[in-house]
Amino acid sequence: MSRRRKALHRSILPDPRYKSTLVTELVGVVLKEGKKTIAEQIVYTALDELNKKLDGKESALEKFELCLDNIKPRLEVKSRRVGGANYQVPMEVAPDRAKALALRWLLDAARKRTEPNMATRLAAELVAAKNSEGNAVRKKNEVHKMAEANRAFAHFRW
Repeated sequence: MSRRRKALHRSILPDPRYKSTLVTELVGVVLKEGKKTIAEQIVYTALDELNKKLDGKESALEKFELCLDNIKPRLEVKSRRVGGANYQVPMEVAPDRAKALALRWLLDAARKRTEPNMATRLAAELVAAKNSEGNAVRKKNEVHKMAEANRAFAHFRW
């Protein structure tokens, strides 16, 4: 990370179907070897399956946002060197980083599942996240436990 100035964030165009930048970011995370149409197809199929599996009044996009909120971490630990010793210092997570971590964890958990295709895996992981289950939510809970265990070093935050 540069110490000179803040990195410029590029604006993200919303996706054509849901008009959401969040879905565009998910497509970008799913993207492999530059095959964007395949990534979009996977994401849209997964969101359609999510909508079918979870009955309710919300749209597929609102359900997806609720799933993502269950995965987003509030705290994380960062390593700080103080007086020759390294401490794991708990820090609050910025909203952009929380969203990026949640998307990454969601995709990693979906890739490790055993369903037949990626769209079904992603949909199943989203359903599990909606119910506060699944590997992505487990990862968030591990990070929170680590931050809670190192709460004694919170005074090293700066």
